[in-house]
Parts: sequence; C-alpha cells; structure tokens
Amino acid sequence: MRRRDWLLSSAALPMAAQAMQSAPKNIVISSANGMLACERAIAVIQRGGDTLEAVVQGVTTVEDDPNDTSVGFGGLPNEEGVVELDACVMHGPTGRAGSVASVRNIKNVARLAKMVMENTDHVMLAGEGATRFAKAWGIEEMNLLTEKARLAWMTWKQSLRDGDNHNNWTDGLDAPEKKGTAMLREMFPHATEDDFQWARWMAKHPTTGTINCLALNTKGEMSGTTTTSGLAWKIPGRVGDSPIVGAGCFVDQEVGAAGSTGRGEENIRIAGAHTIVENMRHGMSPADACMDALKRIARNYKNDQKKLDQFDINFYALRKDGVHAGASLWNGRIRRDGYMASFEYAVNDGGGQSRKEKCVYLLERKKA
Repeated sequence: MRRRDWLLSSAALPMAAQAMQSAPKNIVISSANGMLACERAIAVIQRGGDTLEAVVQGVTTVEDDPNDTSVGFGGLPNEEGVVELDACVMHGPTGRAGSVASVRNIKNVARLAKMVMENTDHVMLAGEGATRFAKAWGIEEMNLLTEKARLAWMTWKQSLRDGDNHNNWTDGLDAPEKKGTAMLREMFPHATEDDFQWARWMAKHPTTGTINCLALNTKGEMSGTTTTSGLAWKIPGRVGDSPIVGAGCFVDQEVGAAGSTGRGEENIRIAGAHTIVENMRHGMSPADACMDALKRIARNYKNDQKKLDQFDINFYALRKDGVHAGASLWNGRIRRDGYMASFEYAVNDGGGQSRKEKCVYLLERKKA
C-alpha cells in the first residue's frame, strides 16, 4: 500500500467510526425497575413493532406486578387509601402525545394514555373523566389496593400523632392497652415480620418511584412512556410529573428522548425531560444534558444540601444514535438494611437479558 493511500485510509477510520456511532439501532432503556419491561419492549421492536407499542407493552409488565408498589396494581395509595395512577406517552414518528392523571380503578394507564392519543383530539384526560373514557372503551374497573399496600397505608395512618401523642386510628382511651403493631397483626394475619418491617419503613419513607421507558429502532423511530402511582399518602388529586408531557417524558426523534422518576414537583419546575432533549439538541451528551437538569433543581434550593437531601430524582436520556445515560441527584439511597444502594437504570440493546448501568450523579450522600 502506498503511503498516500494508507494516510487516506487512516484518516477515514474516525469518520467511519463516527458514522457507525450515529446510525440508529434497536435499544430500550428504563428506570431500574424495568429490567423485564426492557426485554418485553425490545422483543416487540425486533418483531417490527412500533416503538410506542413496545414501551407500552414493556411498562405493562410493571403495572401488572403487585410487588412493585410504585406503579399500577399494588401501588401505594393516597392519604385516603385510594390508588391514583398517572401516565403519559409520546410517539416520535408523529410527534403526538397522550396523558392521563388521577385515574382510579384502571390498572394499565400507559395503555390508556396511548388510547387518549389515538382516539381523541385531546392530549390529557384526568380523574373521573379518564375513568369514564376507559370504561367507554371496554376497560374493566378493578380495586388496585392490594393487602400489602393496605398494610403500609394503615401503618402510616397509625403513625400519625397530634401534640398529645393521640391518633384516632388506634384504640381509644378506654380500650384495653394494645400496641398498634398488635392490632395490625390481627388485621393482617398472613403478613410476615418482614412485611411489617417494610410497612413501617414505607410509612416513614414514602415511595416516589415510577417507571420511565424509552425506545429507539434501526429506522430512527423513538417513543417513550412514564407511568406511576405517584407519591404515597398524597393529597387526593395530587398530580406529579409523570403525566406531564415535557416533564415526566418527552420525545423528539430528531434529537432524542428523556424521562424521569422521583420527586415530580421538582421535575415539573424545570420541565426536565424537555430541558434534557433541548440540551442534547444543542450538543450536550445525554449524561451532561441530565446533569444540567439536576443542577437546575439544585439551584432552586440555592444548592442547600440539607434540603436537597430530603428527596431523590433521576433522569434518563436516549439520543437518536443510541447513546444513553441515567443521572441521579444523589449517588445512592439508604436502604432498610442501612446499606447504600447506588442508583442504576436498565438497558437492553437486543443482546438477551437486560442489564443495569450506573447513573452518574450530582451530589454524594454519606451513609448515616
């Protein structure tokens, strides 16, 4: 090979690598609770299915799981013991979106949000109107409060005290002395000791979990969804970021997609998903785009770490070339066993089982 030809071929290598990197591919990412969701979604994509149908089928596996107490059936209820669900979807090829908020008695609200997108001239339906819409399309109502979630709710109710240490949800002054745990054991005879410990933990540390799922296929088509039961013990009617297009989820397949889990109020205030996509539009990597959104949240509290330590929020970003990232406000959270658990997110690029990858983070939380 002549020296000139070798130089030309060597110069072409970075260009070829860049072109390969920019080519779209089949990939699905989600919050850490979406390992099975990513597998389900990638299977739909590999069969040639639409990316929105893929992510909706994916998160349905979590909505159906009574052991995930932050999403769908089994989600922790509001302060009155009623499970209220929120979700949104966004379809990259058409730029359309659908959303539902404060939905009761309907389990698969990501599917319902997709139906709003496909069968109405609206973007969002809320409350009783969303439930009526679901019933009109033949979706059956069901009680979403499981015994596990009810145990956590009752434990929380019994933990409330006034200044005199009184609680109307425990035995009265004239009743035989009985501790709250003993009462709960009678009410929930099949609960294990671990169930009671978990319920006490949840009463003090209410979940803000959710699932966000984003997908890309080899044609460059992207879609996303976010679905949740929202903040445990919330005021009835409270709506977080999950059903807010541009906060809980946003897709522009010319650029990428983003979503969030965690404390929705903070995400709403910065329009987090839209902010991240716009950051990527202007050249930021997915990781840097997410970190910028987290910095905006921190600035809202003047970077006061004592206040910021009272909540968690995570962002997820998928660029149109398949590059992705997860980012969290903190490096991890303290688990029930006292250990620190790092924040992660799920990824499946068609190679078999989903895997977890570490989130980059803004602040470092020390073990108590």
